[in-house]
Amino acid sequence: MSLIGISLHSSLFSPLYAHSFKPQRFNLYSKNPTAVATACMAAAAVPAEAMPSTFGFKNLMKTFTVEVQRAEGRPLNVPLIAPFTIASSRVDEVGNVAIRVELSNGCVGWGEAPILPFVTAEDQPTALAKAAEACELLRKSSGNTMGFVLREIGGILSGHQFASVRAGVEMALIDAVANSIGIPLWRLFGGASDSITTDITIPIVSPAEASELASNYRKKGFKTLKLKVGKNLNADIEVLKSIRVAHPDCSFILDANEGYSSSEAIQVLEKLHEMGVTPVLFEQPVHRDNWEGLGEVSHFAKENFGVSVAADESCRSLDDVRKIADENLADVINIKLAKVGVLGALEIIEFARTSGLNLMIGGMVESRLAMGFAGHLAAGLGCFKFIDLDTPLLMAEDPVLEGYEACGPVYKFSNTRGHGGFLHWDNVA
Repeated sequence: MSLIGISLHSSLFSPLYAHSFKPQRFNLYSKNPTAVATACMAAAAVPAEAMPSTFGFKNLMKTFTVEVQRAEGRPLNVPLIAPFTIASSRVDEVGNVAIRVELSNGCVGWGEAPILPFVTAEDQPTALAKAAEACELLRKSSGNTMGFVLREIGGILSGHQFASVRAGVEMALIDAVANSIGIPLWRLFGGASDSITTDITIPIVSPAEASELASNYRKKGFKTLKLKVGKNLNADIEVLKSIRVAHPDCSFILDANEGYSSSEAIQVLEKLHEMGVTPVLFEQPVHRDNWEGLGEVSHFAKENFGVSVAADESCRSLDDVRKIADENLADVINIKLAKVGVLGALEIIEFARTSGLNLMIGGMVESRLAMGFAGHLAAGLGCFKFIDLDTPLLMAEDPVLEGYEACGPVYKFSNTRGHGGFLHWDNVA
């Protein structure tokens, strides 16, 4: 067993990386907040020119043995610039759960379980309790492969009921291991690209507010606006008109968050067509369980206007995606880690790609911890037609240090190990 917290099997590594794994012992109790991170980096750094373009996440699952020293979840409360209102809920402040996992070498991984009322199944107290249960399992599971440990986590946090917490714990453990071996997550997940370009969301607001937001986002370089609709059809049309004036060259994504009936969704498309507006995507037009309505809107949108429909709330498991593919109910699947977990997302992505479905990646209302992980995944895989990872831009404060660099809609990922972002843990409630 190596002192860096993982067991290294020769089938994964060439002599090229041997210099990176010299055993060292670290002071895990240093009062210097950067001491542990610096020690971890010294032990596990791999020069950029020595890194492979892809690392092999599946091999990592089978061949790496983890030693978890500490694991803990804490509330992550962050104010928003303005209330975030969608058809099914309203959020005035982020009340998520941050997950911290520390390996025996002092290398730390970070994850986040987002809480979105009426969307995620967990509230914050439930998420904290389940995170504590999962962290206890992590501490007791040392000496097993990462794949085995993640499957154990999936066993106690199964299904949609605890998917957000499961995702946060999976993120933290994977990030900790990536930190240990000196690999950025975008390379670990395939190395297709080191950057992504996101849309930005306009929540349900008045036409005047929407116009002001669209104008500001235009100045910042955003070319695709995702507009939340679904509470009032006529009001939605007025907001669309105001945005069209403020940002005439933008592309539109409509997201009804289950708010319309199938007839209302079709009426919106017809009214937009009369305005000369064709959205690039219509996301979750009807209730998640209205499979017939989803298929009806999808076929109408594609056949009449060439518009793709995405399943979001209707897609909460691999079985859901199979149903969507088999019955031709939508063209696009929206992957959110908080809906299905990291491992669940990878399964769905693999199935969707072989089934001819296009992919979108999105999130709940999350900080740069969860968005950073999702962004690395999207960049590394390079298979997402639509990217909606904007919610950190809606927050009044950024609790995350370092991590990816954002320049307007473009997120740039470096060769920093893991996803690169972290919290000052003592400052987290």
